[in-house]
Amino acid sequence: MLGSGGFADVFLYEQNMPRRQVAVKVMLAEVVTSQVKQMFQAEANLMAQLSTHPSILTVYQASVSADGRPYLVMELCSSAIGQRYRSEPLPVAEALSVGVRIASAVETAHRAGVLHRDIKPSNILTTAYGHPVLSDFGIAATLSEADVTEAIGLSIPWSAPEVLLDETSGTIASEVWSLGATIYSLLAGRSPFEIPGKENTSAELIQRITKGRPQPIGRADVPARLEQVLLRAMSRKPSQRQRSALEFIRELQAVEAELGLAQTPIEVAMDDWALATAGDPEDRTRVKGVVAVDPGPARRRRKQSASATVLRAPTRTVVRESGAAPGTAPPQPAARVSRALLISLIACALLVVVLGVTAAVVLVRAGSAGDIPTVRDLSGRVSGSTIVFSWSDPGIETDDSYQVAVDDQPPSSQRSTEFRVDAKPGQTVCVTVTVNRDGRTGDPSGQKCVQRAGS
Repeated sequence: MLGSGGFADVFLYEQNMPRRQVAVKVMLAEVVTSQVKQMFQAEANLMAQLSTHPSILTVYQASVSADGRPYLVMELCSSAIGQRYRSEPLPVAEALSVGVRIASAVETAHRAGVLHRDIKPSNILTTAYGHPVLSDFGIAATLSEADVTEAIGLSIPWSAPEVLLDETSGTIASEVWSLGATIYSLLAGRSPFEIPGKENTSAELIQRITKGRPQPIGRADVPARLEQVLLRAMSRKPSQRQRSALEFIRELQAVEAELGLAQTPIEVAMDDWALATAGDPEDRTRVKGVVAVDPGPARRRRKQSASATVLRAPTRTVVRESGAAPGTAPPQPAARVSRALLISLIACALLVVVLGVTAAVVLVRAGSAGDIPTVRDLSGRVSGSTIVFSWSDPGIETDDSYQVAVDDQPPSSQRSTEFRVDAKPGQTVCVTVTVNRDGRTGDPSGQKCVQRAGS
């Protein structure tokens, strides 16, 4: 067993085909009802639709066991961050990076019309490559349904005042509050309204959250500007908070710049990304008002434009060869005109073939690995317990991605130009980065190895 909650247990399993370790979340038999099954199905659908995001937990499969309990098969991740912050608050640089990445996941969900509604430290997991991911969309709702959804379970220390006062079941503003409270917790080692040495019951916390202000973080290395960003996010009035998760991200990045840190890239879905929903019209995971857009329109427009050029060229040639301007030589006899027309048509057909072959050669050459950019400035540095690898964008396109391979492990895919790996004292980590385009990979970067000091 990896963990247990009010609705489900999570177990470590080994999947048989393809063979890999996975986490399986199984509903508790005693809570299986039609309503809870619906919530579980909603979670499976939402996680599957959103988990292409690099900072959202990946769901591989969902089904129902022989005894009627629904289950999810998920990427195996560590809960280290949610356990560690209580005894070892995160370094400022790491907390900022986690904040940007998780807020990017939240912003992407919001753009898809989905609220998470349970953002907190324990729902931030870590992949095998040290990347933080947001998990547990179990009580998520679409933005259009948020104000009419039935009562839900709450994680009180990270819930906004208006949610605790039952004024709303969730909004973008309340999610911003939870993001601020979560990053505060990672830095302070406690939730924002906990007071060490005093009563911290649910009733006490609700009273403080709805009436008071958070305690100071109490760390000399936390810059004043960062505390101001978090305090603004946790304003009692929703109108005084950042207007979106993206605005919250921008302010965290400004703090990174102020501290001279490498800016954590924003991971927000491109404009041509949308959720494609299907199935039961009553499905609670349906996204309202979102039109599915076929990915990669720019690339297709380029291909269509090239095809149009090939097709138009012979048409113009035919017009030029068969047309006769006023005042030119006398018309030829019908037989000679027919022969001339036939010769012109044959010439045009040959031209089309030649142009087609030329276009094919061009496309084949364009499809070779030589047109895929190569990362040439891979560098690495140690930041606390993490090794940070970074590189400049070599000129990737919208649908390209980076394949990052750590030592001899299978590569992971991402769009950002930074990769973080947790390392033990004395451990050496080696990374190689390759650009992937339409399933093809270019030349790999030179391998970069960095050792964390200590023994």
